[in-house]
Amino acid sequence: MWIVVAIVFAAAMLRSPIVAVAPVAALIERDLGVTATVLGLLTGIPVLAFAICSPFGVAVAKRGGVDFALTLSMVGAVVGCLIRSAGGLPSAVVGTAIIGIFLTIGNVVIPVIIARDFPPDRVHAMTGVFTASLNVGTMAATVTTAPLAGVFGWRTALTTCAAFGIGALAAWIVLHGFRGALRPARNGPDFRPRGAARSVVRVGTTWILGAAFAGQAFAFYALTAWLPTLLTDRGFGLEAAGAIAGIFQVAGIAGALLVPLLTARGSALFGVVAVTGGWLTVPLGFLFQPELWPVWCLVGGVAQGGGLTVVFIMIAALGGGQDSIAGRSGVVQGIGYAVAATGPTVVGALHELTGAWTAPLLAVLVAVLLFGLAGGQVARHMRRGAEVPFT
Repeated sequence: MWIVVAIVFAAAMLRSPIVAVAPVAALIERDLGVTATVLGLLTGIPVLAFAICSPFGVAVAKRGGVDFALTLSMVGAVVGCLIRSAGGLPSAVVGTAIIGIFLTIGNVVIPVIIARDFPPDRVHAMTGVFTASLNVGTMAATVTTAPLAGVFGWRTALTTCAAFGIGALAAWIVLHGFRGALRPARNGPDFRPRGAARSVVRVGTTWILGAAFAGQAFAFYALTAWLPTLLTDRGFGLEAAGAIAGIFQVAGIAGALLVPLLTARGSALFGVVAVTGGWLTVPLGFLFQPELWPVWCLVGGVAQGGGLTVVFIMIAALGGGQDSIAGRSGVVQGIGYAVAATGPTVVGALHELTGAWTAPLLAVLVAVLLFGLAGGQVARHMRRGAEVPFT
């Protein structure tokens, strides 16, 4: 029970401090006297950290063990939340960077913990719970930050995200005790030096899966950033556009829980194909039948939650032990988040250049196809029990 509680709270912590900035962006901009571009750093820095610091996350897990690594991730993120709200712009930027660095560790080690602590027949379901909890944290931060800021101010509102990290730490300490959770396990049983972490870098499936995650993450972050603007250009008011875009986020919870059923009863390939089909409805739907926006937001939302889930399922299912899974997780997420960080900028630049939404939606379409093709290739090799080596 406590392991599930810890994973749920930790997963909610992995995204909520990042998305909490958007609902109070105007307040922060006015209070700190910064431009919208500078304010964008408070959401862009963590995504860049996810890309750049993934090898650091792997190193922490390898040297201190995954139990200590998760503890360090949550403690560091909580401290980052406090620093971000402690003063002016320098504190906000430093705190944001700390949040991104330490959440990266959690990104890397949670798939390893799931693969280690749950039997094979429950790994898919727990991966779905993990990714659903990411969406729950996102939704909670989006819904509660602005009302809390109205009562207590934006600084206090942003620190409330730390509650998820504190909850995760409490459950983790109950599960492992203070010594097990806080003491690094150097050269312990979590990561025995067998060179397997290096070997995953030389296996093609790792990089192909990274390409799949890049397509998924590019599409998700691009649409998260620009879907409200697209809707306002279609004639919706700001509040209505925000509410409709919320459907896209909330539906991800359903996708995260549904895809493990498809992969467990069918195969990872079946999951990839289903997710790709759902994802394609967003760019194609808004290009050719934009009046059916509720369908595209709902189906696409389910797909975005399912896409993240199936990638994490494949990270664990390719196997090789905890060190290999951690190494694979770091490489895949490093590639994916590096590409994801460009998504809002690329789509925004295409919209500004063309003055329309056709080119931006085609960019999302290409990203979804990359996810489907690359993810499908990895899933096919999983069915045959083979990997793609570099020669």
